[in-house]
This record gives sequence, structure tokens and C-alpha cells, in this order.
Amino acid sequence: MISAGIVTVSYIAATVLFILALGGLSNQETARRGNWYGIIGMAIALLATILGVVTQHYALLLGALLIGGSIGILLARRVQMTQMPELVAILHSLVGIAAVAVGYANFMDPSVHFTGVELTIHDVETYLGILIGAVTFSGSVIAFGKLSGRIGGKPLTLPGRHWFNLALLIGAIWFGREFVLQSAAGGGMNALIIMTVIALIFGIHMVMAIGGADMPVVVSMLNSYSGWAASATGFMLNNDLLIVTGALVGSSGAILSYIMCRAMNRKFLAVIAGGFGTGGGTVSSGGGEDQGEVIAIDAHETASLLAGAKEVMIVPGYGMAVAQAQHTVFEITRTLREKGVNVRFGIHPVAGRMPGHMNVLLAEARVPYDIVFEMDEVNEDFPDVDVSVIIGANDIVNPSAQDEPDSPIAGMPVLEVWKGSTSIVLKRSMATGYAGVQNPLFFKENTRMLFGDAKHSLDEVLKAL
Repeated sequence: MISAGIVTVSYIAATVLFILALGGLSNQETARRGNWYGIIGMAIALLATILGVVTQHYALLLGALLIGGSIGILLARRVQMTQMPELVAILHSLVGIAAVAVGYANFMDPSVHFTGVELTIHDVETYLGILIGAVTFSGSVIAFGKLSGRIGGKPLTLPGRHWFNLALLIGAIWFGREFVLQSAAGGGMNALIIMTVIALIFGIHMVMAIGGADMPVVVSMLNSYSGWAASATGFMLNNDLLIVTGALVGSSGAILSYIMCRAMNRKFLAVIAGGFGTGGGTVSSGGGEDQGEVIAIDAHETASLLAGAKEVMIVPGYGMAVAQAQHTVFEITRTLREKGVNVRFGIHPVAGRMPGHMNVLLAEARVPYDIVFEMDEVNEDFPDVDVSVIIGANDIVNPSAQDEPDSPIAGMPVLEVWKGSTSIVLKRSMATGYAGVQNPLFFKENTRMLFGDAKHSLDEVLKAL
């Protein structure tokens, strides 16, 4: 056992390392260092807690650590980069269910004794921890299902769904009052169970009502929820490190959600209300009008255009992740740069299915950080771009966002690829994106469509180059 003073110092060191980790993860060049800060901080926190806070049941604790650590290592080795969004979602669910379990265990612990105001405060902490944890758990499970394709991406818009959500909220508040009153009299379990069911239903309904186009925001939102659940658990257990760490995760997730909403020109409450984005897969056009014919192109023609260009902009989307074409993209990039072509990447904030998804895939493929740019950094450059290559992206390059006020994506900032000399779009078919609307870009005179699996098509382009 170590002294309380050493535990406090260890917690402070872990907190500093967690803050440094967040700072490091905000930039591609420092992300690896940020990861190590987080790993070291968590190791310090675990050791300090095991050696300084835990006083019994070491066999159970070590067994749980061994099982959990083994599962974590196994998942880390087996999960592909394309599966990272659903992995993150299911990990959030584990944080939520842990908060629920700790809340119930803490409430039923006979050794915990509070009276008067202290009892009321403790009951509120317990109630909020279980409430947030239950919402996080069920919402994250649904998000996992949507991201992995087990549940359709189309939003479930029940009649009167907002009134239903309001009724659930009022119910949670009412049973919270009942729980505090009954707990003071030695009861409260029934109210706690009913609230947990309400919270689980709310989490399911909330995420089911959110369409595929908003899933990147949902991932960051659930990240925030998991942080606040952990922070509430810290208050329950009177653990300062858990309080601070949960607050860091919760606040950073909330900030990221705000940034993502701004990138989509959406209000956070509108995302929560749901109804934006469908499962895609059907051809639809604005107003149902014929938008013209598309001009198809083959791999050899694509290679000729790229080889003859001076400025090339590559815009990756989720289709690149599905096809696992990032490594071929890197080889094409390296080949073109060796030929003197200036190649850059334009990344939309919501490209892919979670924040930073495209950046991670490109980093995995060893694409240099200094040629990867955010949308705001390159949007003004498209008039000078000779060839833009859009790989499996749809809504983030859709001019309807600017030209059609009635479009579901109206007002959403997009990469203005159509302003360049030529746009080459790689898609399997003419199916729509997450928002379920057709893309007029495909029918423009300076757009060429390269149909087929992105990796196969790019492999052919690389051979031709």
C-alpha cells in the first residue's frame, strides 16, 4: 500500500498527462506523442488506485484487469481502420454501463452512510450518474449498430417524437424526486429502476431518430456523454481523478460536437431532434427532374489527366475507407509527386463516419502530413486546381448545399471541387450519400465518373501511371 499523499501526487501527474494527451491529439504531427501521454497517464492512475485506494478483493480486481486488458489488446489487433467508428461507439457503451453498475453498487453498499443534506447530494450524484450512463449505453449500442450496418441509417421519425422525448424527460425528473424522497426513508430502488428503463428508452429513441449524415456528430456527442457519466461516477466514489478525467472527456467531446455542427451548418438541438439523413442507396434528384447524362471515364484516361496536371486535389470519403484504398492513394500520390505534380488532400470535417476518420486512414497509409489540409484551407484554391479526385465522397462535394435552399443539406459548407478544371468522381454506382439527395456535381460538363470499386479502379490508374 502507498500513502494518500503519493496517491494525490500520482493523480495530479495523471491529470497533467491527460491534458497533454488532448493537446497532442489535436494535431496529426503530435498525435502519436499524445497517445503515449494518455497511455502513461492511465497506467499511473491505475497503479495509484490499485496500490493506494483499493483495500480488498485483489484477486477479483486482477482477474477483471486481465480479462479486460486481453479483450482490449485483441480488439486493437483485429479491428480494421474502417471499423474504428463502430469500435469507438461500442467502447462508449462500456463506459455507460460501467457508470450504471457503479451507481447501483454504490447505492446498495451497506457501508455507505450519509444523513441530511449529504444524503440528498449523494443521491442526486447517484441518480445523475445512472441516468447519463444508461442514456450513453443504449445510445452507443444503437450508434454501433448504425455504423456497422446492422441497423439502417434512415432516421426513425415517430409521430409526436418530440412530445415523447419531453414525456421521458419529465418522467426522469419526477422519479428523481421520488428517488431522493424514498431514499431518505430507506427505499428508492423502484424509482431508480424505472428511471433506468426510461433512460435506456431515451438513448435508443434519440439515436434511432438521427440519420446517417449526422453520425459523425453523434459519435462525438456520445463521447461527451461518456465523459460526464465518468465524472458523475467520480462524484459518487469521491474520486478526484475520475471527476477531472470525466470532465476533460465530457467538455472536449462537447466542443468537438459544436465544431462538427458548425462544419455542417447545423444546430446541436437539430441534430438531437433527428430526421436528417437517410440510409442512401437510391437515386434521387432535386425535384425529381432529369439532370442530364454523366460522362464516364476509364483508368487510362484518368491516369492521362493526372499525369498532365500541375495541381491535383484528392478528396477522400467513406468510400475510400470501405474499399481500403488509402494505400493505393498514397502510391499514386508519390508517383505524381515524383513527376512534378503538386498533390494535396482536402479533408471535410465530417468526411467518413467519425471526426478525423480520413486523417487517420491517410496517416496509416503514410501520406505526408504537410499535404493534408482542412476544407477551409483549400476551398479558395479550387479555381487553380487542374484535377480533383473525389474518392467515395458525396454530400461533402454537393453543390446543392449552396444552390438549392430546399435541399436537406442546404447551407452545409462543402468542398467546391466543381470550380476546378476537371473533377473525377470514383463511385460504385449513382446511389446517393447519407443525406439521400442526388449530387448535381456528377452531371456537370467538367465532371468525369470512374465507376467501380475504388481500390480496383485506383490500382488500374496506378498501373497506367
